[in-house]
Formats: sequence, structure tokens, C-alpha cells
Amino acid sequence: MDSFTKDVIDNIKAIPEGKVATYGQIAKLAGKPRGARQVARILHTMSEKHDLPWHRVINSQGKISLQPPERQAARLIAEGVEVTNGSRVQLKQFQWEKDDDLYDLWMKG
Repeated sequence: MDSFTKDVIDNIKAIPEGKVATYGQIAKLAGKPRGARQVARILHTMSEKHDLPWHRVINSQGKISLQPPERQAARLIAEGVEVTNGSRVQLKQFQWEKDDDLYDLWMKG
């Protein structure tokens, strides 16, 4: 596994319950700011194997990209994330902002 893939997996695992991150945000944290599509591919192929909270990753407009969106929306709602119009999340309220101290503790875990 290359370092970008490992970093993507680690960052997705670090998204706390009740928060979301965008594909681009995860790519940037993993060192490739223009790697959002790669993040989507990693999620698609490795979510089950690595038990990733795939439902916490949405697009940069705050919308669920998966179709149909009901399964992802239901999982987010169960964690306390408000989903409007069936697929929209208010990023200002629910976007994960990585706290360096907590993130570093989690990564060293």
C-alpha cells in the first residue's frame, strides 16, 4: 500500500462520529490536494476491508454523492448529522476540523 492510500485510510478513520469531511479535504490531509477522485476510489475499494466510516465523506458542496443517498443519509442522521433535502449537510456546522493535538494522539494511538 502506498503512503497516500495509507494516509487517506488513517484520515478517514479519524473523522469523529457526528462529523463529515469532504473528498478534497481528505486528499489534502493525505498530501495530494488535487486527489479527491483518488479518495473516492480508495473509499470504494477499501471501505469494507479497513472498516472505514465511508458515510462520513461527502462532496465539497456538502452533498452526498452516492446514489441513492438514503443509506448514507440514514447513517449520518443516526450519528446526529442533520441531512436536509435527503442529501445535503451543512458543512459550516458538521465539517470535521482536524485538531492537531487530538489527531496526533489518535495517530500515535
